[in-house]
Amino acid sequence: MKSMKFYFLQLLLVMVIIITASCTKKGSDTSALYTPTSADVTATATLLELQQGRVLYIDNCNACHQLVSPDTYSSSDWRSILSNMAPRTNLSPSEVQLVTKYVTRGN
Repeated sequence: MKSMKFYFLQLLLVMVIIITASCTKKGSDTSALYTPTSADVTATATLLELQQGRVLYIDNCNACHQLVSPDTYSSSDWRSILSNMAPRTNLSPSEVQLVTKYVTRGN
C-alpha cells in the first residue's frame, strides 16, 4: 500500500513539473509584431488601447507559446482564436478586449 502511494506521489510530481515547464515564458522575438502608431487608430480603438493590447499580448500569450504576427490571421480568425484561448489566461474581459483590438488592428 505504501509503495502504491509513493509511486502515485512520484507520478503526480512529474506531472506538475511537466505542466509547469510547458507554461514558462519563452523568449520570443517581438520585432515582427507591429507597434501601434497614430495611423493605426480606428473608430473603435484608440492609440492607448492598441498599445496596451500589444503589451498584454506579448506578456500573456507568450507565456505558453510563440507569438504570432497579428497579420497572420483575419479579424474573424483572431476573434475565434481569442474566444478559445482567453479562458486559459488570467486576463479580465476588458484585457481580452484590448488584446483583440491589438491583433485585429482595431477592427
